[in-house]
Amino acid sequence: MRRRLTCAVLLAVFSASLVASHLLARAQQTAPPPAQEQAPPIVTEVRLVDVIFTVLNRRQRFVTDLGRDNFKVFEDGEPQDIRFFSRQTDLPLRVGMLLDTSNSIRDRLKFEQEAAIDFFYSTLRRNKDLAFLMTFDNEPSVIEEYIGDLDRLRDTINRQRAGGGTALYDGVYFACNDRLAKPPMPPGPTPEVRRVLLLISDGDDTHSNRAKSEAIEACQRAGVVIYAISTSTQWVTATEAADPTKRVNRKIHKEAGDKTLDQLTEETGGRAFFPYRLDDLGQSFQDIGDELRSQYSLAYVPQNKSTEGTFRKIKIEVDRKGLIVRARKGYYTPRTVAITPTSTRPPGQ
Repeated sequence: MRRRLTCAVLLAVFSASLVASHLLARAQQTAPPPAQEQAPPIVTEVRLVDVIFTVLNRRQRFVTDLGRDNFKVFEDGEPQDIRFFSRQTDLPLRVGMLLDTSNSIRDRLKFEQEAAIDFFYSTLRRNKDLAFLMTFDNEPSVIEEYIGDLDRLRDTINRQRAGGGTALYDGVYFACNDRLAKPPMPPGPTPEVRRVLLLISDGDDTHSNRAKSEAIEACQRAGVVIYAISTSTQWVTATEAADPTKRVNRKIHKEAGDKTLDQLTEETGGRAFFPYRLDDLGQSFQDIGDELRSQYSLAYVPQNKSTEGTFRKIKIEVDRKGLIVRARKGYYTPRTVAITPTSTRPPGQ
């Protein structure tokens, strides 16, 4: 009897051992393989330089039928490979209107207000384009944030009064760096807009903390094109000043302020206009509107990969004789920021 009991116990232990071994084998078969350490993904930063430009013939008419193969682009004199090319004719506009309300334009304030209003009504498209308003005297001020309401923009412009000094460069810097650099974008997976600053001023500056070069750099970094309407009348001939109804052959003798407007616009790929009468503005605004919808865009990856915050010159050449390319003069590379550790504690402690 005792012998039988001993055999039964041994048989039970043996059976339990077989079951345990079977369960362990099945667990090993069904268990997921041990996690393997994955290498971190390789991230490559591709920095595209995008350039918007227009092409004109000798008669100053826009040429809009050119293709990618008609152009070459150079950076600091070195040829670059054009990666992307398009004709950009209908992009939404993000417009900054910068009004000079300093004491120096007091006599021309009404002219300035009517010019600004006419520009908006002739250029801004409802439900597509947006604009903000800024003034500058002793300092720049935002008087209307991005909106598309033309009537509200008109009423705000008409409420402005002149007085104080002239902080032109501060106004340009602030408009580009703080507003146009990050404008409201339209919906869509790859939204694009055209950034434009319309400056209405005599071009003088007496109160800015920023230098002219800083203002230009801010616009170039933000990809902003400046158009300027001069309120100066110093260049008008004596005959026309005495009798504005007479049409005479003008000889423009630009003052320092007018030359400033020329530089601001040329460096960013825009244009400056020098109207005397309000009637002269119609053609100026027509030219601006036509230009904004007659532009090309190309993009390239710079051959020079260094990022030192330096200025790179851009030149675009076209293969047809007699054509003129108008584009920004260059761009600033992003600066490399060195990060200093705030603690000397070894990793993991």
